[in-house]
Amino acid sequence: MTGPELVILALLIPTAGAALIALTGRSPNVRETVTLVSAFALLAVVIAILSRTLEGETIVTGAFQVIPGLEIAFAVEPLGMLFACVASGLWIVNSIYSIGYMRGNKEPRQTSFYVCFAIALASTMGVAFAANLFTLFLFYEALTLSTYPLVTHKGNEDAMAGGRTYLLILLGTSMVLLLPAIIATYLIAGTLDFQSGGILAGKAEGTTVALLLALFMFGIGKAALMPMHRWLPAAMVAPTPVSALLHAVAVVKAGVFTVSKVIIYIFGLNFLSETGAGEWLVFVAAFSLVMASVIALTKDNLKARLAYSTVSQLAYVVLGASFANAMGLIGSGMHIAMHAAGKITLFFCAGAIYVATHKTEISDMGGIGRTMPVTMFAFLIGSLSIIGLPPLGGTWSKWFIAAGAVDSGHLFVIGVLIVSSLLNIAYLIPIVARGFLQRPAGIAAGAKVRIKEAPFPCVAAISITALLCVVLFFQAGAIEELLRGAVSQPGPLVAGGAR
Repeated sequence: MTGPELVILALLIPTAGAALIALTGRSPNVRETVTLVSAFALLAVVIAILSRTLEGETIVTGAFQVIPGLEIAFAVEPLGMLFACVASGLWIVNSIYSIGYMRGNKEPRQTSFYVCFAIALASTMGVAFAANLFTLFLFYEALTLSTYPLVTHKGNEDAMAGGRTYLLILLGTSMVLLLPAIIATYLIAGTLDFQSGGILAGKAEGTTVALLLALFMFGIGKAALMPMHRWLPAAMVAPTPVSALLHAVAVVKAGVFTVSKVIIYIFGLNFLSETGAGEWLVFVAAFSLVMASVIALTKDNLKARLAYSTVSQLAYVVLGASFANAMGLIGSGMHIAMHAAGKITLFFCAGAIYVATHKTEISDMGGIGRTMPVTMFAFLIGSLSIIGLPPLGGTWSKWFIAAGAVDSGHLFVIGVLIVSSLLNIAYLIPIVARGFLQRPAGIAAGAKVRIKEAPFPCVAAISITALLCVVLFFQAGAIEELLRGAVSQPGPLVAGGAR
């Protein structure tokens, strides 16, 4: 099978999986088997694409012309390859977790849940392998629409209100800011193709570049850059597997991936650095990074605290990209993977606690580590990775972002990163301390504590992602090598450029 055929297959597998899930909905065991088979098949295809990419093969599909100048086309480049690996790999563990969570919590409409999840993964593959802004925009919006039913899954008033906020902000930023930015780019550059070195050099200058960058950065609402972040906490009304999809597998990762891709392949690192048009973005990202952590400290609801933690962690990715240098972009790309492993672990733990105890508030979780030791130990691992302590993956991404700050002359950012890490400690570690050091409510001193973990699929998924946090620490070199291709790869990346 050729490389282009594998890319198309990566889009078709989750799409076909969604259809089969719908057809087998009356048999939960068959439905969930289809989900898992689809997830494993997608990962196998993505690994095959990765293998060919590492061997030096340039994978570009033919272009389908919608109207003159607007084409749907796909191409594999290093940043998209990393994103596809993260999303396809985590779909498997999220599916395993979902089986335990959805059954253990007796959630309604489970078939539609798995269908929308699969469609969201198909959209994610489209975003990851998009060869131009037009293709990326189409799949970016498909991802929004396919995840809306997941956010409103519970169907109650809170869920519908959260869904309205989710849809309004994400579609609003896309239509009012991102789409005009794409149109302006086409009018200025005459193309929407992604190209190494960017497409705007020599065609835009001065305030035009800064304004266009602002339209992109705030128009990519899924990146949750303040003040466009409110949809993310609002979406926490969704079931925990959906929260994991939003925060780790697809949605926010699609946002910060798009930010990085636009900076590398539309503006170009050299052009953005020479013009200084992205200088303001350093300060906006640094503010979001710290302020979201401060807000997280005030939240007693565990998922709400983790939601604001995500807003802060996404700002790391934007911050690294804003330096417009190789070290910053490598750190940004690396943080997409490192944060995905750490944050999905934390959300899995939050969901497991809810399934086993129906507790959602941190103040009610005293002693939870004694009754759910596996879950809370995994929570500790995920927390330490988010904080950035070795031997966990988050260590390396923060190091590269700090190196990018030094290379770009933004030395104040080192202080911002230190403050942020201290805030990470302040809003995560007390949860673990409360869980292990306090006595469970209603249990007398010296009495035997009964272990009561969530269903086995939940515990298995939590253990896998916690282990992944450790594995990524030792595999950071391979990720760095892959990402270096994104900041140094010469020539056109897309079908249009190849003609």
